[in-house]
Amino acid sequence: MSNTQVQVLPLLEDEPVAPCCPPLTERPFTAEEAETAARMFKALGDPVRVRLFSAIASHERGEACVCDISDVGVSQPTVSHHLKKLKEAGLLTSERRGTWVYYRVEPSVLAAMGKLIALPAAA
Repeated sequence: MSNTQVQVLPLLEDEPVAPCCPPLTERPFTAEEAETAARMFKALGDPVRVRLFSAIASHERGEACVCDISDVGVSQPTVSHHLKKLKEAGLLTSERRGTWVYYRVEPSVLAAMGKLIALPAAA
């Protein structure tokens, strides 16, 4: 069992809540905000992880069984490793149902990512 601490991006519920960080164009990041954003971007810095993240996000109801998304050109243990990294970065949640694990991209995570890289509205 690992003692590493996992920081998760905050979830956005029905009411608007600040994402993990302000938009890049709003102001310079604090050290903590930069760490949070870097963790997210680092997790998405691998093409296999981007494919898995996209497969889950675009799957019906925004969730997918690991059995439905494992055909990304790498072995099953490697898929599990990449899914673990995406979970550790707070980009995915998972739930075991019987013998399968279902992964979900919370809509709030996508909203937070969108706000992070959004351009400011035209004045």
